[in-house]
Amino acid sequence: MTGSNKQELNSKKKLEKKLSFYTKVKDTVTSLNAKKAISKKKKQRSRQKKLKAYDFSELSEFLPETASSQQPTEGKLNCKSKQALVQRESAQLNVVLNNPQFQLDPFAAIHQHLVLTQPPSSIKEDEPAKTGKKSRKDKKRKKKNSNNALSTSQSMDI
Repeated sequence: MTGSNKQELNSKKKLEKKLSFYTKVKDTVTSLNAKKAISKKKKQRSRQKKLKAYDFSELSEFLPETASSQQPTEGKLNCKSKQALVQRESAQLNVVLNNPQFQLDPFAAIHQHLVLTQPPSSIKEDEPAKTGKKSRKDKKRKKKNSNNALSTSQSMDI
C-alpha cells in the first residue's frame, strides 16, 4: 500500500465518522423536538382542564339577575383613566378624613353611611325574636356562655 492510498482510506473513515455523527445529532434533535411538542400539547391540555374547572358560566343560568350586572361596565382602564380614577378616589378619601363625624367615631360614621346608602334587605333577620321563639343555635350559645362563665368563676375561686 502506498502513502496516498492510506490517506484516502483515512479521509474516507473520517468522512464516514463525521456523517454518522451528524446523522446521530439530527436524529437526537428531531426526537427532542417531538418530545417538546408532546409536552406542549400536554401542558395545553392540563391548562384547558384547569380552565374548565374554573368555568362558572353554566352557573349564571341559575343565578338571579341583578341591576348591577345589567349596567354597562367601563371599558379597559388605560393610563389616563387610571390617573383620573386615582385622583377622584384620593379627593373622596380626603373629604371622608376631614369629616368631623368620621374624626370623632370612624366606625359609627361608616356604619351610618352604610345604613343610609344600602338598600333595605329583603331577608328579615329578627324573625325568631319577633315570634318569641328562640332558635336552637341561640339556646346553645346562651348555654355555652353560661357554662364558660361558671368555669371561669370556679377557676378564680381556687
